Amino acid sequence: MCHTLPIEVSAWVKRFAPLVRAGGSVLDLACGAGRHARWLAARGHAVEAVDRDAGSVAALAGIERIRALAADLEAGPWPFAGRAFDCVVVTNYLHRPLFGPLLDAIAPGGVLLYETFMRGNERYGRPANPEFLLESGELLERVSGRLAVVAFEQGEVGSPKRAVIQRICAIRAAEPARLPEGAP
Repeated sequence: MCHTLPIEVSAWVKRFAPLVRAGGSVLDLACGAGRHARWLAARGHAVEAVDRDAGSVAALAGIERIRALAADLEAGPWPFAGRAFDCVVVTNYLHRPLFGPLLDAIAPGGVLLYETFMRGNERYGRPANPEFLLESGELLERVSGRLAVVAFEQGEVGSPKRAVIQRICAIRAAEPARLPEGAP
């Protein structure tokens, strides 16, 4: 479900973007108008931007370092099977069945930047449907045992609009070095 997005890049994404490998690949999931895709591409990342709104995706066509894809992530197949990204960005979007494929799409050393609404937001407007609101601590639970948490926040914010949100920055451990055969 798409929601009205602020035009400005999320402060959370800005804060943790330096953790993404220089020039690394980024998946901007449910990208909407592409505010994060554009910002990350301008910083030298190769961005895969996906949203079900073909009009939003079409507006990203021709922007250097952005490959835009119109796909219904909730009704269609996962379009990134077998692919891994140095960063996955998700803001203002929640479809719980995507957590597995989304986490699988983070490469070793890759970063997850996730920020969306949680329970309590219904008192400030949309989204108010519990299906689109995280439970308390849900992002922590979702990454537990799979990613190392760098930062986590949840609670009420006053900007860009009054809301109750949850956000996480987490990293997939790099693959351990392999010892040569016969090494002691």
